Amino acid sequence: MKKQKNYQQGAAPIYLRITLGGKRVKVATGRECLPEKWNAKLGRAIGSKEEIKVFNIFLTNLQHQVYEAYRCLSEKGELITAEAIKNKVLGKSEKAHMLIEIFKDHNNKMAALVGKEFSTGTLQRYETSLRHTKEFINYKYGISNIDVKKIDHEFISEYDFYLRSVRKCSNNSAVKYISNFGKIIRICLSNGWITADPFANYKVKTIKRVFLSEYELQRVADKCFATDRLTQVRDVFLFCCYTGLAYADVKKLKMSQIEKGIDGEFWIFTNRQKTDERSAIPLLPMAIELIERYAVTLFV
Repeated sequence: MKKQKNYQQGAAPIYLRITLGGKRVKVATGRECLPEKWNAKLGRAIGSKEEIKVFNIFLTNLQHQVYEAYRCLSEKGELITAEAIKNKVLGKSEKAHMLIEIFKDHNNKMAALVGKEFSTGTLQRYETSLRHTKEFINYKYGISNIDVKKIDHEFISEYDFYLRSVRKCSNNSAVKYISNFGKIIRICLSNGWITADPFANYKVKTIKRVFLSEYELQRVADKCFATDRLTQVRDVFLFCCYTGLAYADVKKLKMSQIEKGIDGEFWIFTNRQKTDERSAIPLLPMAIELIERYAVTLFV
């Protein structure tokens, strides 16, 4: 029984309440009862009159419909929520949440925050991930979209295999695309569109990173290339090694960001592109030599 705020007297409406997983929904029964004739604990009207019996039978049948709806959803392997049960009882179809639309919405919001919270490169990776996802769904299932409730552990495993075999992605690239896809799944979980995490038993196939020894790094530095282009590529790589900067940070580096520190030596003062954190990096002699090779000598 749910009395309205302005209730004073008379019969009050009776609602069916469905609670599952801590979430609840209400369904209007279209029936009313006098407060003094209502047993809140039993959820039934009090009395032996025929009209009371018919009323209670109606409520019992409604309760049975709820259990039947739960059984049907369970047998079909569909997502079971209080809202889904309510829609089943009322004969309504629960709105499907389609993966590609959710992915596109995420990317559109990310695009609006480029330069504030995200870089252009990050957006491009998610756009590429979206394209791979669309192509995989079409390749594997012959469809252009899929309900997120249909995404399970098998879907993730097959997507991983598709990236490595059909798309011929390297291990690191495949892991990144799967990681990007994982963010979309977390959005679905947070919104309650799915209840089981398809990544629960998925293990990332990581490859142990190796580093160059001092001898190997020197061999790269001593290597002579046939073209200036390859020499420049080598020198940018070496500069990244000597400074610890990512290529994206080296690409946007300006001479104005190189200054003398309090120790009298030259340092790079810059904001890292990925984290936007302020960094102070001492310049080793090898790094200074590379700068002098391509810029006017300023280190005097």
